[in-house]
Amino acid sequence: MRVRTLKLEALRRFARSERGTQLVELAIVLPVLLLLLVITAEFGRFFYTYTTLAKATRAGARYLSTAPGNGSMDGPAKNLVVYGNTEGEGDPLVAGLDPTHVIISREGGNLTAGMPETVTVKIEGYDYQPIFDLAGMSGKGDYSLAVDVSPSTTMRFLLTIPS
Repeated sequence: MRVRTLKLEALRRFARSERGTQLVELAIVLPVLLLLLVITAEFGRFFYTYTTLAKATRAGARYLSTAPGNGSMDGPAKNLVVYGNTEGEGDPLVAGLDPTHVIISREGGNLTAGMPETVTVKIEGYDYQPIFDLAGMSGKGDYSLAVDVSPSTTMRFLLTIPS
């Protein structure tokens, strides 16, 4: 009987002990905190990529709005959008971007005389590549974060070229 009482008392002491509860709480909360950190980092990267591409299209449209509208400046404008300079030197502003993604169109005005009303610079076919791709981690392609990013900028063409 005494042995049974000792075992029962040891079991009660074990049940009242709070040793290790912090570790259990950490095991429950840590995955949630890591998921929030990953989501925040991925959203920040996507926002950075989108704003960089939008600013690049704006620079390209601004460059073309002062250039002759006959298409002779399209190559340097595409380089400006992709590399940040008209020569096309250096690394792309965003990884995976190349001049084939840049689409330039002119509308309105007198297109035959090289004086359109507007010029549009758009990025097409560029897919954002996430660091933490849920589809790659899970083996299912249903919910991938690799989305198409297509910013565009339209500006009015200057009817006279400044000297």
